[in-house]
Amino acid sequence: MIIGITGNLGSGKSTIVKLFKEHGFKIISADKIGHKEINKIFDELKRKFGKKIFFKGRIDRKRLGKLVFSDKRKLKMLQKITWPLIIRKIKEEIKKNDGRDIVIESALIIESGLKNLVDRLVLVKIDKDVQLKRLLKKNRYTEEEIRNILKLQLRQEEKIKYVDYVVDNGGDIENTKSQIVKLIGELRDEGKIYIDVPLV
Repeated sequence: MIIGITGNLGSGKSTIVKLFKEHGFKIISADKIGHKEINKIFDELKRKFGKKIFFKGRIDRKRLGKLVFSDKRKLKMLQKITWPLIIRKIKEEIKKNDGRDIVIESALIIESGLKNLVDRLVLVKIDKDVQLKRLLKKNRYTEEEIRNILKLQLRQEEKIKYVDYVVDNGGDIENTKSQIVKLIGELRDEGKIYIDVPLV
């Protein structure tokens, strides 16, 4: 079974993915693939976005992010270039693992078409105030940048319409863990997954 984990910026997808990994799932991160593969499309990105996204001859992801997250048109342009490459790599990883007990993580599973590759889709849900507080604590983005990025992502209320399960990640870690254990247990009882790791 292939499970998709999605959620907006700051929802805590990485925490959920870590819990699935602890229970024996193979993890495929669309973001990590994108980071590894981005220099393969060096010339095309240079043509589309110019020299301002480069630092010391390499693509600077922070500069690129600032550029596209302030302009919806440029973000769509970037996604059009990168997503075919990312999806192709994800398919290769699925094939390597025979499609068994895999988690695909991406904020854009619904928007990118990755939804077609998963058997079940899980949304990591979080209260907006908690989301903003956690993101500001990380000190990676300013409040204005956070709001700009969230405006460009499909709203949580819309994503819920497309998913099979919702995990509320607004509480403490023990509460989140219990939700994941319950979900994995249900899937295993249905014979949908093959892992044999104790559910604790």
